[in-house]
Amino acid sequence: MFNYDWFTGAAFERQKQEARLRCARKKFPDVRPEQEQSHKGFQTFLSELEVRTLIYLRDGFSYEMKEMVDVGLTNWLTFECEPVDEHYKVGAFVVSLAYDEIVRVEIFAVHPKEKPEDVPLITGFRSSPGDSSREDSREREAQ
Repeated sequence: MFNYDWFTGAAFERQKQEARLRCARKKFPDVRPEQEQSHKGFQTFLSELEVRTLIYLRDGFSYEMKEMVDVGLTNWLTFECEPVDEHYKVGAFVVSLAYDEIVRVEIFAVHPKEKPEDVPLITGFRSSPGDSSREDSREREAQ
């Protein structure tokens, strides 16, 4: 179960470090773990990696965490959300979630030059979890 300590303690940072390290190891499969610290290319690539944090909720919604926000309360996870929809990118969304609503946290490490064209769909701005399937079926019907 996720809680304040998981996000502010070692677990969340460890998961981000692990994602970065595994991404770099995938890029440099011939570099042995004992060589990683002294391998210039490996270290350069590792330092340039970006990390995305995706939070999935029980109700099917998901959010991308831009950065944690300290509002002085520890009973809720509060963070600035990274909106996907262009209409929402003009402002800032600060989201508060109950920890027991979080079912999964995904960390995605990627090099800026290797970002995929299709980014994961973040559904935090849908009016209900079923909306995207209705939109998809409408798009298919229109084609």
